[in-house]
Amino acid sequence: MPAAESEPWGELPRGMAIDFDAPNQARLFDALLGGRDNYAADREAVERLAALAPGVRQMARDHREWFCRALRLLVTQRGVDQFIDLGSGLPTVDNTHQIVQRHNPEAKVVYIDNDPVVLAHGRALLEENDNTHMLDYDITEPEYVTSDPDLRRRLDFDRPIGLMLCAVTGHLLDDVVARTTVHGWIDALAPGSYVVISQQYDHADGSHYADLATALRDGFRNTRIATAFRDRTEVECWFKGLELIEPGLTFLHEWWPDGPRMTPLTDMNFMMLGGMGRKL
Repeated sequence: MPAAESEPWGELPRGMAIDFDAPNQARLFDALLGGRDNYAADREAVERLAALAPGVRQMARDHREWFCRALRLLVTQRGVDQFIDLGSGLPTVDNTHQIVQRHNPEAKVVYIDNDPVVLAHGRALLEENDNTHMLDYDITEPEYVTSDPDLRRRLDFDRPIGLMLCAVTGHLLDDVVARTTVHGWIDALAPGSYVVISQQYDHADGSHYADLATALRDGFRNTRIATAFRDRTEVECWFKGLELIEPGLTFLHEWWPDGPRMTPLTDMNFMMLGGMGRKL
C-alpha cells in the first residue's frame, strides 16, 4: 500500500486483496463525489473523465440528488418500508438506509454488492443498525440471490419492495446480461413493488451527445471502469410490465426536481436516463 494512503474501511477478510494500481467502480464514484475512500488510480481516472466530459463531477452530485428524491417519494408517499440497493457502492452522504429510516425508522434496507472494499466498509458502518444489512452476492444471479435464505429472512418477498438499480446496469457490458439481470430481479418482486433504474444514455442519433457517449465508452474500454451506453429503446424494455411513474423515463434533472436549478446544465446531464416503475 502506498505510504501516503491508509485504509479508510474496516479490516478486510483474510486472503482478500485490493488492487491499488487500477481504478475501481465504487472508489471512482466516491472520488467523483469528493469522498476520501479512494486512491490515486481512482483520482487519475476522474481527471481523465473530466477531460472528456467537464461536467462529470456535477453529474455525480445530480445523480445522488435524484436518487434521494426517488427514495423519499417511495418511503413518504408510496408507503414502501423495505428496500434492496443493488451494486450499492461505497457508503457516502445520505445512503439509502439513512434516507428511508429518517422517515421510517423501522424500514429495512439490504445492500447487495460483491466488491471487497464495499463489503468491508459497509459492514463496519452498519454494525449497530439491526434494520440494515450488507450482503455479498453477484447481482447478475437474481434467481439464486432472491431465493437464498440469508436474504429471505431479512425481507418479506410477499410484500412490496423498493428495488434500486442506480448507475449499475451500465457496468454490465453485455446487453443480454443486463436485460436478464433486471428482469430476473423484477420477476422475484411482489406486485406493488417499485423499481428505480438509472442508465448511461447513448442518443444514437449522430449528435454531439452520441459522439460523447462513444468517446467515454472507447476511452475506458477494456478497463475495470468500462461502461455501456444504451439507447432509449433498450432501457425502456427493462420497464416492460411495469407502470411507469410520471414523468417517465427521462433525464435526471427533469425527474421531480426539488426546486429551481441553481447550477448550469452540462452535456453530462443529458447522458443518463432515470425512471421508476411499479409492478402491477
